[in-house]
Amino acid sequence: MTIITLSLPCTNPSFLSSTPKRFRFNPQSSPQLSPTPSSPLQTPSPPKTGVIIIGAGLAGLAAATHLNSHNIPFLLLEASDAVGGRVRTDIVDGFLLDRGFQIFITAYPEAQKLLNYQSLNLRKFYSGARIFYDGQFHTVADPLRHFWDSAKSLTNPIGSLVDKLLIGSTRIRVLTKSDEEILTAEEVPTIDLLKKLGFSDSIIGKFFRPFFGGIFFDPELETTSRLFDFIFKCLALGDNTLPEKGISAIPEQLAARLPSGSILLNSKAVSVDLDDSESPRVRLQNGEVLRSELGVIVAVEEPAAVQLLAGRSGPLPKKPARSTVCLYFSANRGQIPVSDPVLFLNGSGKGIVNNMFFATNVAPSYGPPDKGLVSVSLIGVFEGVSDEELVGKVVQELSGWFGEKVVGEWKHLRTYRIGFAQPNQCPPTDLKKNQRIESGLFLCGDYLTSATFDGALVSGRRAAESLLRDRALSPV
Repeated sequence: MTIITLSLPCTNPSFLSSTPKRFRFNPQSSPQLSPTPSSPLQTPSPPKTGVIIIGAGLAGLAAATHLNSHNIPFLLLEASDAVGGRVRTDIVDGFLLDRGFQIFITAYPEAQKLLNYQSLNLRKFYSGARIFYDGQFHTVADPLRHFWDSAKSLTNPIGSLVDKLLIGSTRIRVLTKSDEEILTAEEVPTIDLLKKLGFSDSIIGKFFRPFFGGIFFDPELETTSRLFDFIFKCLALGDNTLPEKGISAIPEQLAARLPSGSILLNSKAVSVDLDDSESPRVRLQNGEVLRSELGVIVAVEEPAAVQLLAGRSGPLPKKPARSTVCLYFSANRGQIPVSDPVLFLNGSGKGIVNNMFFATNVAPSYGPPDKGLVSVSLIGVFEGVSDEELVGKVVQELSGWFGEKVVGEWKHLRTYRIGFAQPNQCPPTDLKKNQRIESGLFLCGDYLTSATFDGALVSGRRAAESLLRDRALSPV
């Protein structure tokens, strides 16, 4: 067994003022991060550092970004072959396939501080949705962005006129609250909140269940009302988007700003230990042991964190995770039945499809110039149903939406089964959990805050801040 000591002399604080070396990064050549002469992924052995971060998803990258802004050296360990965690994109036959249904909302407050939206070249969805009900499509639109579409939809069967007025009053209600107020407010399941506000069973079943059920991977809408209000506010203030180069462009942008040699891929941590000096040790799958003087931040998803910290006072999962299946199909672009960048929802209450959209209508870069990309999302993992059976069921169901002649021409590209798509955030929740486990050991992840992109970023920052306070390296 090799022990690598990452020593940080306390008598020499020069690391606090050193300027990290920057590097250029070009994610276009591969769906994964590709080492370049100045890449942060290329160092053959771990450098000396102050902090070890386990997991290069959004939370881990945010923690690293915050430490880097304070000139604190760190090493970011990632078990897989690229950064991003659940936020990944693959390239298949010239198509960009995000691993699961993922939409980026531009109004996320933490993301606005960390990301350069202009370089992401975000492509907008239509502000609303098209709902399949009773054999046809009906539009629900944001009245402030699509006034005439909204006015024309007042008499459609997706809820009553009162329901549509209640959507407006709900918008006003969340916009008058701060994020802090929303995330610490008294909570109930979202379904109970909707009923308390006066929404009819009609609009709950035809709109809220498929729309917010698709966001939470929770068609029963048992997710906390805190998360519903936070998302509703972000939707009111911002746009639903996709980065031009796929959802993985978000973590790749964060990784590209980190110092050269600070990220180690294919480096799985299997245990975290504290010795008598409270200097954490991280054991890797290959037998190496890394040691840090400042501390360890565990930034893996909840099930992996539970396993990694077995026997410590870490997270204890009490609720089943949210799961999803995402299927992708290709089509000739000229045969895509609509041109709008709109999300389609299943408001019929039947079938297995929750939502779908034509990704190349939103971002043409998601497919070759002559091809269209179809993204279809289901809720759950459908254990016992083969991929082939799922494809057949989806094709049959969507043939009823767009016609057998159209859908019959689609070619299946790939199916993603994501067992842990999101942490379960049914009440009771604590979205501001203490991220310090013990001296030198900290946690971050969306299961500690809100189950959103923004929650992961916030959690990473808070873990880094907690570590710095613990080590008296930043003002309280």
